Amino acid sequence: MDNEKKRSASFSKGLLQSGELYQYVLETNVYPREPELLKELRDMTATHPRAIMATAPDAGQLIAMLLKLINAKRTIEVGVFTGYSLLLTALTIPEDGKIVAIDMNREAYEIGLPVIRKAGVENKIEFIESEALPVLDQLLGDPGNENGFDFAFIDADKINYWKYHERLMKLVKVGGIVVYDNTLWAGSVAMPEECTPEILREGRQRTLEFNKLLAADPRVEISLAPLGDGITICRRMH
Repeated sequence: MDNEKKRSASFSKGLLQSGELYQYVLETNVYPREPELLKELRDMTATHPRAIMATAPDAGQLIAMLLKLINAKRTIEVGVFTGYSLLLTALTIPEDGKIVAIDMNREAYEIGLPVIRKAGVENKIEFIESEALPVLDQLLGDPGNENGFDFAFIDADKINYWKYHERLMKLVKVGGIVVYDNTLWAGSVAMPEECTPEILREGRQRTLEFNKLLAADPRVEISLAPLGDGITICRRMH
């Protein structure tokens, strides 16, 4: 195993039973097909103190497939960090595709920006440094944006996930897809509260509440995939 792969797996084994099994998935299915510029950005992010916030490459691979399956052209991303999933999306959507990317931390985004520029896809990205709710409300203020997006990826503050969801059910068209990251919260959703590490408890509770609401939402079909830290795929039905 080369150093690059060791670094990428050093902080996470996903939710599989062993690091070795997760590494097998990465080495046989993910890394061989990962575009070189995504690898470069993943390497840059691996040295960041909060590298665990990055989109897992196996989850990213599925996101790219979903984008292609629905021929996504207009997308929303809430929570950008260094831009792994953002670059992945920009590489996948057509030349005239557009991404509204929202994050409060431009500094992290600028870590990956040179790679995004090298890929020649910066023109597809509208980066907005802001809290997400005001931006989503602003988008909804334009009637042309209702049902105007094909896809959304949410990897941000868990306390607002349901508020994001309510807005995205108006912004994303019927048949469109919304993907929520971290919906298994390091596996803590299946732990008794007293056994959950203190650092995970608040996020665990927020995630449990969100997952329960999502499971009961008749507007969407859902599938929770145990990739990365758990991603829930929602297809808007009406």
